[in-house]
Amino acid sequence: MAKFHVIGLDHVQLAMPPGCEDQARAFYGRALGMAVVAKPDVLAGRGGCWFTGGGVNLHLGVEDLFAPAKKAHPALVVDDLIAAHLALRDYAPTAISALPSLQRFFVADPFGNRIEIMAYD
Repeated sequence: MAKFHVIGLDHVQLAMPPGCEDQARAFYGRALGMAVVAKPDVLAGRGGCWFTGGGVNLHLGVEDLFAPAKKAHPALVVDDLIAAHLALRDYAPTAISALPSLQRFFVADPFGNRIEIMAYD
């Protein structure tokens, strides 16, 4: 068996319902401040949106029989947790909680996917 090592993470993909790209851009683009990335022409016809920010690439792909990710989630690191909590108040963020050396809260994107927002102490 050939030896290899994982050397990085390129992107995380979440699902969204068909035709909801504007809602995705409002949440991931405007509310979270991520930049919209143009999908390659060969993939653009499938719908969905791609975003990038802070070294994170996040893709939203369309699923006809969509079901939100309620447990599995990306965890996005921010530089100011309180500011992020306030900025996301329209998306009903949970209370801020702490784990050793970090604070975090959860929010649902417009489609019900769980998103963790965190900052290290």
